[in-house]
Amino acid sequence: MRSAAETMEKKKAYREELYRVLPAEEADKVWKRAVSRLNSFYEKYDDLSEGVRSHTDSSIFPAAALYISAKEVMSDEQAYKLIEDISVNICAKAVVPLSKIMKIPFMPSLFIKMWDPMTKKSFGSQCGFENNFYPKEKGAYRMDILACPYKKYLTELGCPELTKIFCDNDERIYGNLPGLSFERKGTLGKGADRCDFYIHKV
Repeated sequence: MRSAAETMEKKKAYREELYRVLPAEEADKVWKRAVSRLNSFYEKYDDLSEGVRSHTDSSIFPAAALYISAKEVMSDEQAYKLIEDISVNICAKAVVPLSKIMKIPFMPSLFIKMWDPMTKKSFGSQCGFENNFYPKEKGAYRMDILACPYKKYLTELGCPELTKIFCDNDERIYGNLPGLSFERKGTLGKGADRCDFYIHKV
């Protein structure tokens, strides 16, 4: 059984940023409401497949729970910035070890080759995504996401604007890796009809 308390306990970046921008007593209230709200999301979406839950339970629902709870004590703009800053900090930490690995001569090529099986496993139909996969291209990988659980469930929960933050996370990570170039024309979170991915060696 899913535990909202255990999930939020692992969200150290969430907690640190919340307590940085709010007084401790007020942050305590927001945090408790977020845990309670996350638990209600788990109950509401109890029948999701394991693949979809790999995105909803650890990313989509916790962000929505904290955002909606934060909006009860701060402006919409401040709550949005809270979630955005959390994402920026998480991505900044994640890109450091990846950047070191990409400096190894053969790693950019291997990384691109891994994208096909990786995306089909973690961002394919079994995880709630609708994709357009392009023919293989030497030294490059191209894919479109036409529908995704981030937009779907954030919209259902009343905070579709958070989708943009998750879309931007791709650029925060893949757009900052040595030896690689990540190009994109639009995202679902910004109103485009797809999130296009084009990553290639430089």
